[in-house]
Amino acid sequence: MEGIKVGNKRSKYPIIQGGMGVGVSMHNLAGNVSKEGGIGIISTADIGYLEEDFAKDPNTANLRAIGKEIKKAREIAGEDKILGVNIMVALKNYSDIVKECVKQKIDLIISGAGIPKELPEYVKESNTKIAPIVSSLRCCKLIVSHWIKKYNYVPDMIVIEGPEAGGHLGFKKEELEENTKPKLENITKEVVNYIKDIEEETGKEIPIISAGGIWDSKDIKKFLDLGASGVQMATRFVATNECDASIEFKNAYVNAKNEDIKIIESPVGMQGRALNNSFIKKMENKKDKIDKCYNCIRTCNVLNSPYCITKALINSVKGKVDSGLIFCGSNVTKIKEIVPVHNLMQELVSEL
Repeated sequence: MEGIKVGNKRSKYPIIQGGMGVGVSMHNLAGNVSKEGGIGIISTADIGYLEEDFAKDPNTANLRAIGKEIKKAREIAGEDKILGVNIMVALKNYSDIVKECVKQKIDLIISGAGIPKELPEYVKESNTKIAPIVSSLRCCKLIVSHWIKKYNYVPDMIVIEGPEAGGHLGFKKEELEENTKPKLENITKEVVNYIKDIEEETGKEIPIISAGGIWDSKDIKKFLDLGASGVQMATRFVATNECDASIEFKNAYVNAKNEDIKIIESPVGMQGRALNNSFIKKMENKKDKIDKCYNCIRTCNVLNSPYCITKALINSVKGKVDSGLIFCGSNVTKIKEIVPVHNLMQELVSEL
């Protein structure tokens, strides 16, 4: 079993903990995953929500919080471990967030929720490595060819996020129907074959990471056997002692049943997988008054949005789960207990 190479570092295990915002994967979860041999990822989505001036000046609060969270995570993990961030392309201040993470010497930036066309521009003359999130071979080819042509930059990693993932998804509504849903295994095979050619042409090693619906060590082994260098998992890491979300948020995962999972259209215009809690049910028939805009997502139209996604995510992560949005992956119903990160990591590598 080999870990994942990022720059001149290599993780002990081939596992990346997926970035979960708002506030679900912050310094404590990411730091402990890295400490235990995986790659911990801090979500930068409204990362400054606990800062005193967040409501007044969210951009400044978010930029300040990046440095704080990375520093705390490094203190937990150690300087020799790999630490990363997840940055949504759809963020209004995307470039500022990326530049701040580079300034803080983050090892890895994983970027999705849009096509990160200009990402190589922001990491010039730094040691920060970059990985786009793709949902198809077509999307992968588009990004790789654009980066090479415009920046002469070959991706340092490719993260493939399939339709079973949690949160915002890179698929149309009809693609998420059971009989038309693409399989992560097939997308992985296609991307692996394509990237082999790119590696031969450029002489650069490009790890492929499969994500979405991966549950246990058997799943991990399956994707490693298909040619992936590792997997990204998020949902299972919510049900850990070290996850930065409230106990109420974690218990919503523990108590989830099959009928509680729903594909929703979020206020930012993307499909997403979430728990069909009382808040989501209420929002089907009415709008939640938006009295404050946090200027978070470019594609959000405040006048037409049924609710403020920032407020809904903050409510849930703080424990007000009946008035908040709770994103989840398709395997959430398999979670039965909250465990330490150490125990979960050992279970995940038990059969590798």
